[in-house]
Amino acid sequence: MKRIAIIPVIFLSACNYMHLKPDTMEKGTVVYAERGGYSIRRALKENLEERGYDVRVGKIRNTGSIETSGDFASVRNVEIPDNTRYVIIANERAEKFFPIWCVFNGYWWWRFNVSIADQRTGEELLTWSGRGCANSTLRRLDRALDELEK
Repeated sequence: MKRIAIIPVIFLSACNYMHLKPDTMEKGTVVYAERGGYSIRRALKENLEERGYDVRVGKIRNTGSIETSGDFASVRNVEIPDNTRYVIIANERAEKFFPIWCVFNGYWWWRFNVSIADQRTGEELLTWSGRGCANSTLRRLDRALDELEK
């Protein structure tokens, strides 16, 4: 019986990997983030704006498209503002509706990779590879940003 209880704990402990450099982000600075997004990308932009950052998505200079393996992917040349301090790259998969697994935690299951880099120093301040229910992921995001801010 004890083995059955240990298996979910081991499974859940491997859901997230995060490395960050505390006290490295300054509020009120310009942050570049990619356009759109399913879950974590949208949440990052909203959360940073609420915290006082100036979030920009850049200006599209040229637009084109390519088709790869049956999936449609768009190619854009984006002009990042000169005064950008931090760049956020967030890769994510489409959110999945998991009403049983995430019943008290937002209903949606997210899978993602996030990187925040400082444009002035070239350092990566946050790298986060994760998956989890929406609300617990948002709580982890808040705690990470609390640690990153000076």
